[in-house]
Amino acid sequence: MKKLASHEAKITEWLAAQSEAMLALLAEVVNVDSGSYDKSGVDAVGDRFVRFFREQGLLTAIEPNEQFGDAIHVRLDDRASNERPIVLMGHRDTVFPKGEVARRSFRVDGGRAYGPGVVDMKGGLVLNAFVLAAFKRFGGAPAPLVGLITSDEEIASPSSRPIIERVGRAARCVFNSEPGRPSGNVVTSRKGGVFLSFEVIGKAAHSGGNFEKGISAIGELAHKIVALHSLTDLKRGITVNVGLVRGGQSVNTTAPSAEGQIDLRYVRAEQRAHMLAAVQEIIDHATVPGTHAKLEIKGEFLPVTPTPEADALFHCYQAAATDAGLAVAGEFSGGCADSGFTAAVGCPTLCGVGPVGGNAHTVEEYLEVDTLVRRAQALALAILRLPAAQG
Repeated sequence: MKKLASHEAKITEWLAAQSEAMLALLAEVVNVDSGSYDKSGVDAVGDRFVRFFREQGLLTAIEPNEQFGDAIHVRLDDRASNERPIVLMGHRDTVFPKGEVARRSFRVDGGRAYGPGVVDMKGGLVLNAFVLAAFKRFGGAPAPLVGLITSDEEIASPSSRPIIERVGRAARCVFNSEPGRPSGNVVTSRKGGVFLSFEVIGKAAHSGGNFEKGISAIGELAHKIVALHSLTDLKRGITVNVGLVRGGQSVNTTAPSAEGQIDLRYVRAEQRAHMLAAVQEIIDHATVPGTHAKLEIKGEFLPVTPTPEADALFHCYQAAATDAGLAVAGEFSGGCADSGFTAAVGCPTLCGVGPVGGNAHTVEEYLEVDTLVRRAQALALAILRLPAAQG
């Protein structure tokens, strides 16, 4: 690591000494099932972070939700300020079902940590927590520094989106500690995504005795899937995937109903309306006479699009990472994240500043253990080097 100014050295040296403590906290939170719909599990992970913050002298405020996990706001002290805060953001829910921890609990092997949600994104929350603790201990942030821990990102943040957008509108900038790319890079742009469901209605009939009286919803579903997939345009960064289907009553009955779920991804904000209209046209058109269908948006993410202010934030982080001994570039991701919500409200946002890892959403998900401290140091230096607010 490059020789640093005195205050920078205090913070980075303290973070270097927290390696074992960071790994211990990571093990605790990974070893709690916290699927997005498991409110008790998600809140249990939140409780562990709240306890950590209180031990470190930080203040927390809970924004409750009856259906999903509560949102957790973190601040260093109770001093009032008119300055826009610097926000460290992340989510604690995972894609895994209850019981996953019992099947494969946290472990470290060959310099990598494994377990459900280890890098997506409990590792990023641990990183944020220790950076917040470092600034509580040593100070030095050029604006109020706060944390936000949300609860339902993996299902497009139905309860957290309004909170994230509210925080983003008031913020100076946001660092979202989603996983660093396997390349070691951070994420400077992301696709937007819309998750939709559609239902096709036909008519049941005995498929042997009264076949001609039936109207197959599954037959119509098949036509729609082919048409939907034909909307994919890789050159423009647009993909349409029907990832789940279900339908029918029995093998010897023409299907009275069928349904599918669609994942639509796009790059630029203006593509959204055009693609939704194209999807709706396919849903409204019946190839099998007598069928009809309806479409519903179940959730969505907004794209992260580069801006001059976001570029400046990235270059500040990149230089700080270099001084922390890391080579970091900006990278585009086809995945979606809550960072799209803060970027869309005009807040300079940098994503993927969490520890490096890969294979998220699978049993092979991993986190490179030695990046926990290094990436925490890079984030801390970037915060310290943000220019003082103007005016």
